[in-house]
Amino acid sequence: MVFAERGETISGGNFHGEYPAKALDFLAIAVHELASISERRIERLCNPSLSELPAFLVNEGGLNSGFMIAHCTAAALVSENKVLCHPSSVDSLSTSAATEDHVSMGGWAARKALRVVEHVEQVLAIELLAACQGIEFLRPLRTTTPLEKVWNVAKPYIDKYQSEYIPESRPISPTAFSLESPPSPRKRVRHE
Repeated sequence: MVFAERGETISGGNFHGEYPAKALDFLAIAVHELASISERRIERLCNPSLSELPAFLVNEGGLNSGFMIAHCTAAALVSENKVLCHPSSVDSLSTSAATEDHVSMGGWAARKALRVVEHVEQVLAIELLAACQGIEFLRPLRTTTPLEKVWNVAKPYIDKYQSEYIPESRPISPTAFSLESPPSPRKRVRHE
């Protein structure tokens, strides 16, 4: 502490942040698990042998890869989280001829924990989108009230997209999977 008016400097603060650093390390690990299990649920939704839904949640595969890339994104974020969950609080080395302190690495633990939380949010958003897509293949069945509310918010945007842009008809891909007969071919329509 510096007391300028007295011309005095006093050392003796207790500034070591090891406990917060450890708490932040454990927070990152705990929150990461939410994304880890979410990614596994996305896999189940996209895998027809596990969900009985179309592969990658799309009727006509081929050019339309459905949720394949979304699932890859979720898996990549989960893998990055695994690296970010290495505890920062175990990483301190004395330097400068042993004149530097043993540090908590709390600042780095906080930055990593925040990054893990951001990745978890993204993975959960991907799962929510995949779940909404899966619901549409199972209509008229209903899901939970909260998920139905999410779907009711998202549906007008999906309807708007479908009314403004309908993909050109193309031959059905040999790798496509469909629960229903293909719709009649329609011309591309775009409203400005």
